[in-house]
Amino acid sequence: MTTGKQLFTTLDAGGTLTLEVVESTFPAPTGNQVLVKMEAAPINPSDLAILASAADFDTAEYSPGKVVAQMPEPFLSGQKGRHGQRLEAGNEGAGTVVATGDSDMAKALMGARVACVPGHAFSQYAIADAMMCLPLGDHSAEAGASSFVNPMTALAFVETAKAEGHEAIIHLAAASNLGQMLNKICLEDGMKLVNIVRKQEHVDLLKAAGAEHVVNSTDDDYMKQLRAAIDATDAYLGFDPIGGGQAADGVLKAMEQVAVSKMAEYSRYGANQQKKMYQYGRLDLGPTILTPSYGLQWSIAGFLLTPFLASAGMETVVRMRTRVVQNLGTTFASHYKAKVNLEEMLTKEAITDYRQMKTGEKYLVTPHS
Repeated sequence: MTTGKQLFTTLDAGGTLTLEVVESTFPAPTGNQVLVKMEAAPINPSDLAILASAADFDTAEYSPGKVVAQMPEPFLSGQKGRHGQRLEAGNEGAGTVVATGDSDMAKALMGARVACVPGHAFSQYAIADAMMCLPLGDHSAEAGASSFVNPMTALAFVETAKAEGHEAIIHLAAASNLGQMLNKICLEDGMKLVNIVRKQEHVDLLKAAGAEHVVNSTDDDYMKQLRAAIDATDAYLGFDPIGGGQAADGVLKAMEQVAVSKMAEYSRYGANQQKKMYQYGRLDLGPTILTPSYGLQWSIAGFLLTPFLASAGMETVVRMRTRVVQNLGTTFASHYKAKVNLEEMLTKEAITDYRQMKTGEKYLVTPHS
């Protein structure tokens, strides 16, 4: 048995959300499992769903290694399934394998530095499946900490577009870490990309990285710019991490307007061009607002990495993982605003900062620091 600190999150039926760092016992790995001494783990937007959600951290009670906040409605009822459950947190991270199960695959990783997706990476130790471990070679744990969620998701977008017969993609909040990776992938693969951002500095950032089509949604002529980019690329597939509000609605509307302009004859049903938006996040926790004015050939769907990997096939997954490792220092490099240990990530200063999910301001947790 191995002991170490670990973060847990509990939401009770009364609306009290408790985040706490406690001493835990980690079982010896069996079969294809490995025990990883976690050295680095990023706080991703996907982690914040159970860490913070919409809880009130301005009036929360803070003590060393613990914070107690209140969850408002409708978010409390929306998470009814987790009421009373003490959940682990931290989707991904990297560290050194210190013990293994008895499978050959697990044993081969003994002593190796790996990236992994244990689902409880905000911990000094984590049990992971050897199949889901990525040997990092000479790369540091910090370099490899974000080598699964963002890189594999960005690659999955391109794989999805190709599989569905598209040669262009629209991406919102495109200056994010993931967005910058997607831009590089599309340039490398010849996939046309329309980047949508909210600040001129983000336009400049992506343009400097080689992006051809970057649209600023705060400009007065945003829709005109967006239509021009869609017209130039034939981009009728989008990926949206915002979720709430009318971001996806505006993109679908622009898609329809461009598609209609290319039709030879009028149709009461709108353009016959299929238009699709995948939502893969909720940066905006408000409701998704749709004002259907895009004909009848459109859809919105959710996108999660795990189901994609399960359906993509081992050959595709191995190819994607190999590409990530080979390009960790370039295409898939991640950058962090701050590093915190487990206790520091539960301070008011830290949690009110990283929960804002600002572009380029990701936090890295170093459990043993």
